[in-house]
Amino acid sequence: MGLRDRIAPWLLDTAGGSMEKKPDIIAGRTKLVAPAQGRILEVGAGTGFNLPHYPADATDLTLTDGLAGMLSRAQKRAAKLDRTVTTTTASVEALPFEDKTFDTVVGSLLLCSVDDQDTALGEIRRVLKPGGQYLFLEHVRSDDPKVAKKQDSLEGIWTALCFGCHPNRDTLPRIESTFEVAELEQSEMPMGPKIVRPYVLGRAVA
Repeated sequence: MGLRDRIAPWLLDTAGGSMEKKPDIIAGRTKLVAPAQGRILEVGAGTGFNLPHYPADATDLTLTDGLAGMLSRAQKRAAKLDRTVTTTTASVEALPFEDKTFDTVVGSLLLCSVDDQDTALGEIRRVLKPGGQYLFLEHVRSDDPKVAKKQDSLEGIWTALCFGCHPNRDTLPRIESTFEVAELEQSEMPMGPKIVRPYVLGRAVA
């Protein structure tokens, strides 16, 4: 396991662990995964922050992430929750699953850091069954020109410090170009740097 594979998961849990206890974060993650049903795939699952919030009947759950170290921590988190999961180390841009395999795909705070959003979304669409659902939560480019300007000016340093995260991506149109968005919430997170507060949360249909 490489250095990044060991350090990145530790940093994510250390930096994000306290945030995950905030009521607003808990409510957002619960709302994200509440519709999950059938055979479920979570892409870019990280260390498993969504795991405590899945419905009790979400029992067929596969997690992927590009770093095996993330999934190792996710497995431990699942065990503490007495939840059985399957893990596969894989990039969302090259998912190792057959076409039309899953009923639900979940992705949170992921499309900000992929190399190619269209490729990632195409892969998500490919592995979904016809009529399957994509549940997403992504921070996005602000509609406020002043905030958007800050997102652009700070993109370089933010991307370097935050493992490739781009704070200024206009992600919703990319999702809408691949899926039919059936439910959508657009707002701002109540905490954190202003450049990553604007978000979209929704359910899209393949």
